[in-house]
Amino acid sequence: MTTLTEIAARFPKLDADLMQSRLSRPGPNARVIIDTDTANEIDDQYALAWALLSPERLNLIGVTAVPFSFAHHKEGLIKSSEILRNGGPKDAAEEKFMGDLGGWAQRVVDTGRRAEDVKFVLPDEGAELSYQEIVTIFDKCGVPSDGKVFRGSTQYLPDFDNPVSSPSAHFIIEQARKRDEGPLYILAMGALTNIASALLMAPDIIDNIVVVWTASFPSYAPFCNEPSLNLVQDRLSSQLLFECGVPHVYLPGYHVGAQLKISMPEMEKFVKGKGAIGDYLWHLYTHNPLHEMFAITGQETKTWVIWDIINVAWLFDEGYVSTHMTTSPHLNDALYWEQSPDRHAMLEAYDLTRDAIFEDFYKVLDRAP
Repeated sequence: MTTLTEIAARFPKLDADLMQSRLSRPGPNARVIIDTDTANEIDDQYALAWALLSPERLNLIGVTAVPFSFAHHKEGLIKSSEILRNGGPKDAAEEKFMGDLGGWAQRVVDTGRRAEDVKFVLPDEGAELSYQEIVTIFDKCGVPSDGKVFRGSTQYLPDFDNPVSSPSAHFIIEQARKRDEGPLYILAMGALTNIASALLMAPDIIDNIVVVWTASFPSYAPFCNEPSLNLVQDRLSSQLLFECGVPHVYLPGYHVGAQLKISMPEMEKFVKGKGAIGDYLWHLYTHNPLHEMFAITGQETKTWVIWDIINVAWLFDEGYVSTHMTTSPHLNDALYWEQSPDRHAMLEAYDLTRDAIFEDFYKVLDRAP
């Protein structure tokens, strides 16, 4: 079986000038694919709507559906709930096992539910749900979806020798090879299976794509990246992104994208009633599927992070997302960052202007049909 180091060596190495060019600000009307697990929760829908309602700011050539699943938490959630029902952790090992699952398990127990009854979709279901949700957002925005939306991978990358063939992966390859039309920016808002598979099937496209991905902790953080859904679902694809040398704009979710919180009063004042899409986003906010899954109650007093609008914000305005040039870390098998010398360049976000981003989004919603 081919290792990560071996597969990375098969990719063309970009010279410093080309890498610098690819990581510079996009030109006007940049070619864009949005790669999204739209049905996972509610944030992708905001990002997609913002893009669809802003045709003068980008050339959105297609939207590719991404698989998603929380099923990797199922066993841990069940065991954590059992520990709580038996009086709580008996020792340090049980306490460590529960970790971040402890709060979730406690809420499940407190609401009288059984962890075994929490529904988890599988990746193939997630991919189809995402496809259907993308079509719904196009419709709510009054934008035709014919020829613009593509089904994605129905499984995560099994190994580096077997990329997952899908309409999405082939669409990425087709568009990336149109070099005379300029670089292709892929706004990646989920697991990286489609993108990694395209790269593995066609390593030559590495010189004409820029992957703009949001996930996890900043590359200098000492923490395990396992809490990041976008990263942990498809570990091999995540590792490949940082290793293969593709131009990469990394938008950390934790500490950076996490600032993009919105409250129910803001939703009611600025989103509800703004056309069909505004009403749909309001419905999603008040019927968030993750509230049910995570047993979250009292949403009236809680905010929600609209993580994925950071990708669109970075594209739309240089002042919205602050970035610095750094080097790509290694993502090890334990999902910690490792640094080493002589790594290729990477552009990474370290801050954003939350209020300006949402003000822009609200103004765009004002013209929604």
